[in-house]
Amino acid sequence: MDTRLRAYFEKIKAHRLGSTLTVVATLALGILIGTVASHSGKGKALAGFNSADGATPLQAPSPKQLSSAFSQIAKTIEPSVVNINTDSTIKTPSRRGRRAPGGGNGSDDQSMQDFFDRYFGGQGGGPDAPGGGDASPDGIHERSLGSGVIVDPKGYIITNEHVVDRADRVRVQLQNDPPGTLRDAKVIGVDKETDLAVIKIDAKEPLPAAKLGNSDSADVGDWVLAVGSPFGLQSTVTAGIVSAKGRDIVPQRQFQSFIQTDAAINPGNSGGPLVDMDGSVIGINTAIFTQSQGYQGVGFAMPANTVRTVYNKLISPEHKVTRGSIGIEFNAQPSPAIARVYGVNSGVIVANVRPGGPADQAGLKTGDAITEVNGKKVSNGNELVNEISNITPGTKAKIAYLRNGKPGETSVTIADRAKLFSDRLGDEEDNNDQEQPTESKLGITVKPLSGDLADRLGTQPGKGVIVQDVKPNSFAEDTGLGRGDVILEINKQPVNNEDDFRKVQANLKSGQDVVFLVRQGRGRNAGTIFLGGTLP
Repeated sequence: MDTRLRAYFEKIKAHRLGSTLTVVATLALGILIGTVASHSGKGKALAGFNSADGATPLQAPSPKQLSSAFSQIAKTIEPSVVNINTDSTIKTPSRRGRRAPGGGNGSDDQSMQDFFDRYFGGQGGGPDAPGGGDASPDGIHERSLGSGVIVDPKGYIITNEHVVDRADRVRVQLQNDPPGTLRDAKVIGVDKETDLAVIKIDAKEPLPAAKLGNSDSADVGDWVLAVGSPFGLQSTVTAGIVSAKGRDIVPQRQFQSFIQTDAAINPGNSGGPLVDMDGSVIGINTAIFTQSQGYQGVGFAMPANTVRTVYNKLISPEHKVTRGSIGIEFNAQPSPAIARVYGVNSGVIVANVRPGGPADQAGLKTGDAITEVNGKKVSNGNELVNEISNITPGTKAKIAYLRNGKPGETSVTIADRAKLFSDRLGDEEDNNDQEQPTESKLGITVKPLSGDLADRLGTQPGKGVIVQDVKPNSFAEDTGLGRGDVILEINKQPVNNEDDFRKVQANLKSGQDVVFLVRQGRGRNAGTIFLGGTLP
């Protein structure tokens, strides 16, 4: 019985093992057949697509070429791009308007301020500008941020005039400087006509300098990079193309013909470089068209060829740009109707002759069409201005013209444009308007405390002087004096004006204790305290 039972169970085991092997083999064969069939079907479908449509499958290009080109240029240009910090003191709490050359007073000033807000994103300073301002009701302090580019290893930097305009102090931060490290910069010269400025920092070793290219070689559609410090974000790189060339965006300004780009330019980018794919600077980022005080895809850069000419004049011994003029006015945009009425097919039709100016003295009249300057033909206003402005004031130039269709020629003595149009440019007004602060060995710069300012600060009129600037690492900084503080006394001696300040500080000697009676703060936070130390 036992023998039969064991034989029965062994027979069952043998059949179970065989069944299991059969099932496993069947599954493996099914999977293999399915895989082969799937790949075969896909191959037939793709082959059928190619043969039926005759199209070649598209292949994704390598992204490394484009990104590598941009990154290499960025690495090359970034060390030469700097962040510029400015501090300024204004006389009134309201924002100061900018005057446009060619504009008058009153509504023209306001229209220029409207333009400035529209095209510069509110970079005129104040609390709305990059860097902000003193939020106190007096509004006497402004802090602004901008950009610049080193063009000389000795520390010469190009930026915008509106970045350093009326700044009491200009400081620069290099890319590799530790956070918070700012270098004092000196303004070498400015040119309001092109909104360009040159500043300089002291360098113990050669600084990385950018290469200024030929802006005439830039074509619409070329790739460009904009580099700067928008909203204080240092070393920001954006990409775009040259959207247009020769844009005249400033009303009645003859020397501002811009490169337009869609590379993102925001408040704080002003003064930074616009770079081509060769790594050369082809423009200085100057303005944006905006209705939101931010980027809207339309930015403007001053062409490098204009920048080069202005830079070379600003670093000359005179540190200024002198342009010639003959004292005429003409339409910025030529009009076929005007040409037909005056019977001319070429040249620049004179719209106005400045009384007593060089053109008036030479006999030129309204309606004359200037066709040549020193034998060189001129067909539009820009060509005429470029020819005349490059002639040294005081020299004579031959002017060929048409009057009532008849040719004529006259000799004109070129005048200094800034002097001839000083009532419009406002240069003399700007120069005479600024009081020179009094410097001292204490490391501070002070100015008189006017009656209006005293009222806003809550002090007595005629009592004290206001601190306009404090030098870094100076005795004044060590004692805790800051911009906007009002010094009432020094060592018990009243300081009611600049003469008092000079007399007191003249008697101070090294090793002597110096104590200031100072009023600090604004409104409810204002208070009078003592600050002191030992003079080094």
